[in-house]
Amino acid sequence: MKLAIVTAYPPSKVTLNEYAYHLVKQFRKHQDVTELILLTDKTEGNKDLQFEEEGCKITVKECWSFNSYKTIFSVTKAINQTKPDSVLFNLQFMKFGDKKVAAALGLMLPLVCKLKRIPNIVLLHNILEEVDLGSAGFTSNKMMQKIYGFIGSTLTRLILKADTVAVTMQKYVDILEEKYNAKNVKLIPHGTFEIPAEPDYSLPEGPLQIMTFGKFGTYKKVEGMIEAVEKVRQSTGLDMEVVIAGTDNPNVPGYLAKVQDDYKHVPQVRFTGYVEEEDVPVIFNESAVVVFPYTSTTGSSGVLHQAGSYGKAVVMPDLGDLALLVQDEGYKGEFFNPTSVDSLAQAIEAIVTNDAYRLELAKTNYKAATAHPMSQIADMYVQTFQTIIEDKNLDNPKLNNANEVIL
Repeated sequence: MKLAIVTAYPPSKVTLNEYAYHLVKQFRKHQDVTELILLTDKTEGNKDLQFEEEGCKITVKECWSFNSYKTIFSVTKAINQTKPDSVLFNLQFMKFGDKKVAAALGLMLPLVCKLKRIPNIVLLHNILEEVDLGSAGFTSNKMMQKIYGFIGSTLTRLILKADTVAVTMQKYVDILEEKYNAKNVKLIPHGTFEIPAEPDYSLPEGPLQIMTFGKFGTYKKVEGMIEAVEKVRQSTGLDMEVVIAGTDNPNVPGYLAKVQDDYKHVPQVRFTGYVEEEDVPVIFNESAVVVFPYTSTTGSSGVLHQAGSYGKAVVMPDLGDLALLVQDEGYKGEFFNPTSVDSLAQAIEAIVTNDAYRLELAKTNYKAATAHPMSQIADMYVQTFQTIIEDKNLDNPKLNNANEVIL
């Protein structure tokens, strides 16, 4: 199979680029994939294609840019040129831009593939029905939220024109089937990026590192975490360091710089900035606790799967998709009220003052993470494509010729 993937890809800073890297890492080793065609956004640096193991040929075509109105045409042109057997879209609603028209035009690409009879799957990481538009940085205006809801429903119907829409949580399947009467939605779990050998769960010498990882400023805010750790220091006397690993959310530039200035009086608060792929294991392995300082959620959490793969205890808000992941996939954490610093402090303290409890959480999360390695996820996508191809009966020459149709 000659498989094309439409996605952002490292060193891109556009959302979901890390997920694409780990999918590619597994697809290239799959026995049924003969070539990968990466239809990516344009970046200044070279694409990260350094893999330890050998695999199939990878062709990169940088054919779209964030917020470009030409994406639908440039990606279609690249598909016409490369002639893939199948196309996978690695998407969320703001993948192609944070401007409404640019984002919507990009999301029409699965329909283009459907019209061209090219087997296609949309991996949809979130659905707007489960996004708190205010907390996620879209809009707090009630009227605008209704407008966004209407636009979101329209775009969802457009995305559902794909052959298959894969989502990472059963709740998403239920909503899409009930609200849109969709018959082509499939649950394919998020998967765990890397699954190292089971760790010994020991911690490095020095202060206990209380770490959070991601893009901050919208529904991920770190002020409460810093204040909570201060409270735990005061109540326990423990030596702890706050580690804020990541960058600003693109919608809130300058957020972390302001936090750093506002809390410069607080000792042992470290801002790492962007974490390169090779440095991710270090950040996780050195942490005692991984905190999710979220006020809402917008999809299945890649960070939770990473934390599990490194055998880490986690502190999570008891809301939305994180709570569902605990229920559906077997993760375990200490929950807190996302509106209360005291609640967050109590959750952190419960772990750092009880090493047996920390180990219990860490081992449970490692077990949950190992249940869905990315190799298994890649195989599920390949099997789904094979089913689509059989249904389309693409061995019929008349159907093969349909791939030549121009938009």
